[in-house]
Amino acid sequence: MDLTVKLQVFEGPLDLLLHLLEKNKVNIYDIPIVEITNQYMEYISEMKRQDLNIVSEFLVMAATLLDIKSKMLLPKEELEEEEEDPRAELVQKLLEYKMYKCMSYELKDRQVDAQKVLFKTPTIPEEVRQYEEPVDLQELMSEVTLKKLNEIFRSVMRRQENKIDPIRSKFGKIEKEEVSLEERMTYLEQYALTHKTFSFRGLLEAQSGKMEVIVTFLSVLELMKVGKIQIAQEHIFDDIVIYSRIEESQRSA
Repeated sequence: MDLTVKLQVFEGPLDLLLHLLEKNKVNIYDIPIVEITNQYMEYISEMKRQDLNIVSEFLVMAATLLDIKSKMLLPKEELEEEEEDPRAELVQKLLEYKMYKCMSYELKDRQVDAQKVLFKTPTIPEEVRQYEEPVDLQELMSEVTLKKLNEIFRSVMRRQENKIDPIRSKFGKIEKEEVSLEERMTYLEQYALTHKTFSFRGLLEAQSGKMEVIVTFLSVLELMKVGKIQIAQEHIFDDIVIYSRIEESQRSA
């Protein structure tokens, strides 16, 4: 009885071989090479009848199968070392092809599933959109140390001393009312509202006396602590720049 062959479209010779193994329900590690070769040749013959321009890859695989079949039919010689299975290389190629084929099916399924995904325009509540992270004092002071502030403070104090007239200083001293920390902080907040960026050194040098310099210095530290100003220094020994955050703190409040 002749074998009735219903041809399918195969991607290549390995695809045809894999189809034959699955059709015959045989173990890929123990291919019945005689039977599979005969069925493969039946397919090749039918393909030749329908298409004379058959792909050469199928013919190369047919030759390979015939070569393996001939080796399998030859009597085995008794050797000290066990001979390598002629089917080993073919089995390895089939396993790799089967893995890539399964991966292609997986990617195709993902593509189909992706077509069912809908994207929604993000809608963020006003409360969430206006949320601002609390001021991190450690991050705020990461680039500024007390040593740097102390160096600038001492430098300003030396300049204040250099401004003193050696002659007029002997005439006497006019006592001024002490400046409170609260008053100086209020002054700095108002100053920061109109000056978004200003010099720390220039701020201290603008003070009229040693006490004002000290109180202003303490006010700067307090305003940094509550997050109303931020300071930065690009290089060591450079002037420290003060950035106002008054409006940001008012919005968050």
